[in-house]
Amino acid sequence: MIDLTEEIKKTDHSREKRNGFSNLIVQNPELLPELLDICSKVDDEISCKASWGLEFLCKNNISLILPYLDFFIALLPKVYRHPAVRPMAKICESLILSYYKDTSTQVIKHLTKIHREKIAEACFDWLITDQKVAAKAYSMTSLYLLGTELDWIHQELKITLENEYHSGSAAYKARARMILKKLER
Repeated sequence: MIDLTEEIKKTDHSREKRNGFSNLIVQNPELLPELLDICSKVDDEISCKASWGLEFLCKNNISLILPYLDFFIALLPKVYRHPAVRPMAKICESLILSYYKDTSTQVIKHLTKIHREKIAEACFDWLITDQKVAAKAYSMTSLYLLGTELDWIHQELKITLENEYHSGSAAYKARARMILKKLER
């Protein structure tokens, strides 16, 4: 029997360790609900490492999280630690890219309008709160694509990016410029 908590504790931020952890879950998909449960322990440091593993899992095979979207989406507003927010924002971006760009039939079937609206809310929260630039950048991409369907998003995104632009880092400004240029079209 696999002790998932111990496996998570052995994982660090290296690509090799996260990939190894992802492979463990792919080979044992019955562990995914437990992994999500550990991710939901947002006050515990282990949730951050669990989130890194979940991100790599989704990067390698986004379809594995689809049966658990309700749980994942409900978790988003609770996550607040920077090392956990970034992978959650990346997973959201992956889902949104799969839905709008790749038009993955599996993702389209599972990612409901309510899920997409909840992702939009989480992304706006990450965009306007004190988050690291990576989470903000992933959120900008997600919001831009979501705005192709949800009318209100593009206007709010433009206002937010323009208001925050002056105080953003160079990386933030670069992504914001790219998104603002797309919004002008």
